[in-house]
Amino acid sequence: MTVESLPAAALPYGRLVPVTVHFDDLDALGMLHNSRYPLLVERAWAEYWHGQGFGFDGDWAAAGDMCNVIKEMRVSYERPVTRPGHYAAHLWIERLGRTGLTYGFRLCSADGGETYAHGHRVLVRVDSATLRPTPWSDRARAVAGELIRPERDEPGTAADAA
Repeated sequence: MTVESLPAAALPYGRLVPVTVHFDDLDALGMLHNSRYPLLVERAWAEYWHGQGFGFDGDWAAAGDMCNVIKEMRVSYERPVTRPGHYAAHLWIERLGRTGLTYGFRLCSADGGETYAHGHRVLVRVDSATLRPTPWSDRARAVAGELIRPERDEPGTAADAA
């Protein structure tokens, strides 16, 4: 099943991708378990890239840009999600380097109005044979370029400078 991005008319940058919180995602206190926030965001990113024609079928040699590793991840929890239902992941690119990229995210209400958590994740594309950093393809750079967040006053998080 492919999930389509929600209209981003109210968003100044990025995409809003629907996510669903299920009853079994909640912890014993009735709150979304802390490990589920990044999982929901990762699933939203996978849906986004899949919708752009990128995928992984188990063959790392053929994975191309999908052959990447996590260098860093940060999540700040703002308020708890306390019930199952429809929410969204607001996704964007903070920085696109030669071999790395930093993506930003918010787990938010379905309309993007309320933020429950936010953060960033740094990825490095690697060669499947050597596991060494390798440049993103022109196609991946073009797709990622559409999600780059405009410059901000505060310092951003940098992906690898390679």
